[in-house]
Amino acid sequence: MLKPSDNPAMIWPKGKTLREFAGRWWVAHTKSRNEKALAGDLAGKGISYFLPMSWKVKKIRGRTIKSLLPIFGGYLFFCGDERQRVETLKTNRVANLIDVADQRRLVEELSQIEQAIVAGADLSPHDYIKVGQRCKVIGGALAGLTGIVVKTRNEMRLVLQIDMLGQAASVEIGTDMIEAIDENEK
Repeated sequence: MLKPSDNPAMIWPKGKTLREFAGRWWVAHTKSRNEKALAGDLAGKGISYFLPMSWKVKKIRGRTIKSLLPIFGGYLFFCGDERQRVETLKTNRVANLIDVADQRRLVEELSQIEQAIVAGADLSPHDYIKVGQRCKVIGGALAGLTGIVVKTRNEMRLVLQIDMLGQAASVEIGTDMIEAIDENEK
């Protein structure tokens, strides 16, 4: 386990924003638990990267352990040219490289994560929920309800359907209160 000061920077080079990085973006799917080591290797090679992380605190036998962990476990985002892509592969810490077809969209999405980190927001990993997906409420007074997620204005809603009537009702729901249902479960 690394001391807090030994962790790699989340954004390298420091002092730059993701929008200032030059080159093509790739997503490195790392070998197990190699995200930080890869970040250190890339910084040493002068390759720009983004490794969003958050602090996790847990108690073990009365001791408080604080760890900085990747938000997207197994993934690191980097930017550069073809030579830098090859250098990244040479680290032997990458299981697979994912080509980014829509460069602009990735930068937009990553910039939102960057902005939240810079603002000091307490980010944590979360299951990906997409609009139109069947979900189940996992907590609170509505626990056990199932429906389809929709987005209206600035809120997520869970649509509860009565198929026989061709009618439905919806309730506002936080994404932290639902989990995706495997289509085979129904």
